[in-house]
Amino acid sequence: MLNRNNLYPDINENVKQLLSNIGANNVSKKTKEKLHETLSQLVDLKTALDESSIVAVTDQYGTINYVNDKFCEISKYSREELIGQNHRIVNSGFHSEKFIGNLWSTILNGEVWKGEIRNKAKDGSFYWVNTTIVPFLNEANQPYQFLSIRTEITKLKQAEKELKNMMTKLMNVQEDERRKISRELHDGIGQRLFSLLIQIDQISHDIEHNNLEVMRNDVSNIIQEIRDMSWELRPSVLDDLGVVPAIRSYLKEYSQHYGIEVQLDTNIKKRLEIDIETTIYRIIQEALTNIGKYADVSEAFVKMIEDEKKIVVSIMDYGHGFVRQRDMKGVGLFSMEERARAVNGELEIESEPEKGTHIKLTINKL
Repeated sequence: MLNRNNLYPDINENVKQLLSNIGANNVSKKTKEKLHETLSQLVDLKTALDESSIVAVTDQYGTINYVNDKFCEISKYSREELIGQNHRIVNSGFHSEKFIGNLWSTILNGEVWKGEIRNKAKDGSFYWVNTTIVPFLNEANQPYQFLSIRTEITKLKQAEKELKNMMTKLMNVQEDERRKISRELHDGIGQRLFSLLIQIDQISHDIEHNNLEVMRNDVSNIIQEIRDMSWELRPSVLDDLGVVPAIRSYLKEYSQHYGIEVQLDTNIKKRLEIDIETTIYRIIQEALTNIGKYADVSEAFVKMIEDEKKIVVSIMDYGHGFVRQRDMKGVGLFSMEERARAVNGELEIESEPEKGTHIKLTINKL
């Protein structure tokens, strides 16, 4: 938060005027020299900022009072076209009302706002800027103007988009391979072993031999292991019937394996896009696996709710929980977040020691 006079837009003229008036003021030579040095440093600071950043100053209502050359260059508007306008002149329409509302709420409270914004230039092209908005406060501690300092990150955002597309393609390829292997295990090797099991049963009716019983048990165990492997890779019910039947089926297997009862609540009645169904299934699978391994609970909760605008999936437990360290991500968490982003979704994780964990997936409909 800054509390100072409004000098940035006309700083050069102000400094010149002050410097010319120093000789007329009844101040000591040392004070004049110090003032001269300070004002010169301020001019240098402005020059450096103009060279490195996109700068604008607005009043408390958002009206633009000043822009530097870099702002004009990137927006492709002239200074005359920008002065007196609102920042809506470069609004791309990309960000939600919630995003913009949070921005204004922050700076009107006298707090610095930082974030990434996509703007629209005069020629219709889009550009991304990493933005810091600093409110200037008056004596009543109320904002009377805002200084916006931006750096262009369009190429970085393009690289992020390309990386996201690559990750999406990679996950799709992975799911296709899992689907093929799962089908082969279940319909190929699994069926052949089942046929062998029937033959062993037929032979067992004709002769008594303990070795046959042992062989039959071994084959039966192999069949079960293959079914489990096939299910872990990709359940056929997910492709055949959809995510809700697949989750119901998975929860039965899960409860038997971990001894944890899972309460399912959903209003989803129709099939979703296959990519969305896969994402929901994998995130629930990963979250429940972590609960089974670490939470030490007898009960967990899964909710899948769909409305006109979004799909919200929640996985909750009241177990051990954990303290999530910043920038520390395991493979499972990274995979869940990438899957969420690939379907225009957002993943939120809340956890507290001995109070449990809540994982929330929100998928916005396009």
